[in-house]
This record gives sequence, C-alpha cells and structure tokens, in this order.
Amino acid sequence: MKTKKENKMQKKTGRLVLTMLALGTLVSAGVTGCSKAAAQNPQSGGTQQISTEESQADGNSSNFSGVGSGEESSGNEESAGELSVSFGDNGEAFTLHLYDNDTAKAIARHVGTAEWRLPIYHYDDYEGWEYMQYYDIPSRYEIPSLPETVTSVKAGEVYYSDPNRIVLFYQDAEMQGEYSRVGYFDASEAFVSAVENNPVLEGWGNKIVVIR
Repeated sequence: MKTKKENKMQKKTGRLVLTMLALGTLVSAGVTGCSKAAAQNPQSGGTQQISTEESQADGNSSNFSGVGSGEESSGNEESAGELSVSFGDNGEAFTLHLYDNDTAKAIARHVGTAEWRLPIYHYDDYEGWEYMQYYDIPSRYEIPSLPETVTSVKAGEVYYSDPNRIVLFYQDAEMQGEYSRVGYFDASEAFVSAVENNPVLEGWGNKIVVIR
C-alpha cells in the first residue's frame, strides 16, 4: 500500500506531464500558424520577385509599343508638317506641306534650327527653267535620299535631288529624273506669279528663296 507521501508525489508528477503536453501543443500550433501567415504574406524577398516580374512585363510592353510606333513607312504620302517659303526677302509667304518621310523630316529639322536663305544662281539658263527652279543647300546639312523615277509633275510639287538640292516645279511638265518627294504647295495663281516674278537682287545677279 502506498503512503500519503507517495500518492502526493504521483499526483504532482501527473500534473507536470499534463502541463508539458499542453505547452507542446501550443508551440506546435504557433509554428503552424506562422508558416501559414508567411505563405499568405510573403516578406521582402517574395515582394521583390513579384516586382521584378512586373517590371519585366512592363518593359516588354514598352518595347512592343516602341516597335509598333516605329513601323510607319517612310514613304507615307500624308502631310507631316509645314514650312513657310517666300520668294524674295520681302515676298509673300506660301505654305509648303511636307510629306511624312525621312527626307522631308530632315529638311524640316534643319530649318527648325535656323531659317534657310538660299540663292538661285541660275533661273533662266538651264534645261527646264520654264517649269522648275532648284535651290542648292549647304553641304554641311545631311539629308537622306529616297529617290524614285519621276516622269510627270504637277505645279507646286517639291522634290529633293541628291546631293543637297531642292527642286520646285511651278508648272505642270513631262520630264524624267530621280527625285525624293518632299512636299507640295497649293499651286494658286498667286503662288506661280510669286515664283516667276521673284526679283533679282540688286548688285548680285541672282534671286533668293527664304525657307523658315
């Protein structure tokens, strides 16, 4: 038969075992809960990875958009800007409508830095002077050429002839040459008259066209 002292010790030991089991259960539950929370709410490592993936996706989208916007054909005949042109220093200004191609864009870009005041050294002593004029551009300006064979022109059409020459047709004509399209004027009577009656500079023996 156990003594009272032995019974008391046995009860105390039993309570200690139960307490330890309870603590073990709580610790286990806490670890499981933390693991679930970590899975549901990733810390800085997981967030950085998501941001990187999103950034790469944004970059790909930007690149795609860039490719799309750069695929416009350089030979598009739609108007892409305007320049103002006067025949003579004090002449009336006429609008040159530019085509959407690299040649016209380069000319507009250069004129945008400083207006061009181009001399016409020859205006009535070359083949075709009755329907065309040409203006030489300084060689320091780089202008890309997109030549095509031209056999028929309308009054008001403007072309570029490599190297560095702008050609204006102020009358309809049948001819043949290799030119890059630049733009066109509205060939009104006032326009044709301004080209034909551009005054010769006193003391210089040439004419002036101003492009701005």
